[in-house]
Amino acid sequence: MNNKPFKMGYVALIGAPNAGKSTLLNHLLGQKISITSRKPQTTRHRILGIKTQENSQVVYVDTPGMHLGSKKALNKYLNKTADASLTGVDIIVWVKDDARWEDVDASILEKLRDIGTPVILALNKIDKLQDKASLLPFVQEVSTKYDFATIIPISALAGTKLIDFEEVVNGLLPEGMPLYPEDQITDSSERFMAAEIIREKLTRRLSDELPHSMSISLEQFKVEENITRIYATIWVERDGQKNIVIGKKGVVLKEVGTRARHDLEELLDTKVYLNLWVKIKKSWSESAREVINLGYTDL
Repeated sequence: MNNKPFKMGYVALIGAPNAGKSTLLNHLLGQKISITSRKPQTTRHRILGIKTQENSQVVYVDTPGMHLGSKKALNKYLNKTADASLTGVDIIVWVKDDARWEDVDASILEKLRDIGTPVILALNKIDKLQDKASLLPFVQEVSTKYDFATIIPISALAGTKLIDFEEVVNGLLPEGMPLYPEDQITDSSERFMAAEIIREKLTRRLSDELPHSMSISLEQFKVEENITRIYATIWVERDGQKNIVIGKKGVVLKEVGTRARHDLEELLDTKVYLNLWVKIKKSWSESAREVINLGYTDL
C-alpha cells in the first residue's frame, strides 16, 4: 500500500462523430462496453466506463458525436446528450481524429469557451496520419485557439500513448473516494448492452447501406436456468429499409442474429436464444415523441 492520495473523477469523452471516442473507452478499460463501427454517430447514448486502479477511479463518459445542426428529433437528441456531458465532470477529453481544423471543430470550441473545466485535446488515429510532419504545425495552431491542459497524440486502436494519456488524466483528477465497486466497469444494464450489440452487428454488416434511422427495442429479456431468451425489434422507417435489413431470403438478418448471439453469449455467460423482427415506424427519427418511445431518454 503506497501513501499516494486516492483520486476519483468523471471524464467526458467528446468530439465529432467517428473520432474514435468509443474505441478509446474500450481500450482504456480493456473490455468492450461501447459499440463501434465505421459509420458516424454509432454511439447514441451516454455510456459510463469505470476504471479502478490502486490509487484512482476514473469514470469515463462516452457520448454521441457532436455534429452541426439537423432538424431531425434524433439528431437534436444526440447533440443535447453530448452537450449535457460538458457539465458535472472533472475533465473533458476532446478526441479529434485528423490534423485539420473544420467547421464542427469551431462549433465544439465555442461550447468549451466558458466551461471552466480542464480540457485535454487527444489527437487520435496518429497511426493513420500520412504526413507526420503536419502534426507539429497543427498542434501549434490549435494551441493558440484554446488554453488546453495538454495536447497529446494517441492511437486508441493501436494503443499508442495511452499510458501517457492516463497519466495526464490521473494528474488532473481531484482527490476523492471511489463511488463504484472495484470490479464494476459500467452502469449499463444487460438489456441495454444486448440492444446495443444487435445494433452494432447490423451497422457493421450493412455499413453504408444501413439507414441511419434504425433503432432496436427489446420486447422480452427472459433469464432461465440454462438459457436467456431475447426478443428484439429492429425499427426502420420505410419498406425499402426493411428489405435491406432482412436481405434476400433473410440472409442478412440471419447473419446478424448469429453474430449478435455469439457476443451475447460471451456477455451473459450462458446460451442465448435470439429472435429478431424488423418493423416499420414511419419517420420516427423526426418525431420527438417517437424518439423518446424508442428509449432515447438519457436527458
